[in-house]
Amino acid sequence: MKNILDQLADSARERVRNDKKQLSLKELREETEKIKNSGAAREDFIFENTLRAPGLSFICEIKKASPSKGLIDPVFDYLGIAGEYEAAGADCISCLTEPTRFLGSDQIFREVRGAVQTPMIRKDFTVDEYQIYQAKAMGADAVLLICALLDEKTLKRFMYICDELGLSALVETHDAGELKMAAAAGARMIGVNNRNLKDFSVDIENSRSLRALAPADTIFVSESGIRSPEDIRPLRECGTDAVLIGEALMRAADKKQQLEAFRHA
Repeated sequence: MKNILDQLADSARERVRNDKKQLSLKELREETEKIKNSGAAREDFIFENTLRAPGLSFICEIKKASPSKGLIDPVFDYLGIAGEYEAAGADCISCLTEPTRFLGSDQIFREVRGAVQTPMIRKDFTVDEYQIYQAKAMGADAVLLICALLDEKTLKRFMYICDELGLSALVETHDAGELKMAAAAGARMIGVNNRNLKDFSVDIENSRSLRALAPADTIFVSESGIRSPEDIRPLRECGTDAVLIGEALMRAADKKQQLEAFRHA
């Protein structure tokens, strides 16, 4: 039986097949080229440049549900949440577009993009270059590339496409082998997922133990499982540049207050 990550990848491939029936890769490339040359395009690489600022940066996530926690926010006022994050001083926003387990959508992303100026990453399971062009077309500043779903040759090709489009690539790893692969591919942003996407166990020590393997000039992002301000201190001490926080903020009644507590830590 396939694990959750493989199921999500299969679902992503099916979505891409369906999307290509509506708009071909050639047509999508032409659309993104027009955006890039129109003067209306967002600043190139603004996502990673924002995370290079001194101090610990915060990527605040918008998601309705997850495979490990089920339904997180039944109301899910995503525009209100995005506004709260921006008002609270979020450095970047992560928005899920995966529909089957996270209950996200491209439309949600587009609406949030239209409502805030904060740099945004399209959070999905990228298995086809088509999705990178989609991200650019919907106004994303960055995409997620998961090493567990890609070989090194494909990772390099996807990163090249991102560079051509002015998109930042957050390359997600979970173990030493994947981190070395990301570094060898030339990733400028490396994320360590503290959650094992195959069995959903969580261990923040994963980020601490892998930090030393990442190149010194890499933007190092700790993802998932950050539940309280106490989780922040050891990550900052080991040289983490940014943290991605989802559930703890999504469940907070006062998101500004919660983010301030994380920042104070």
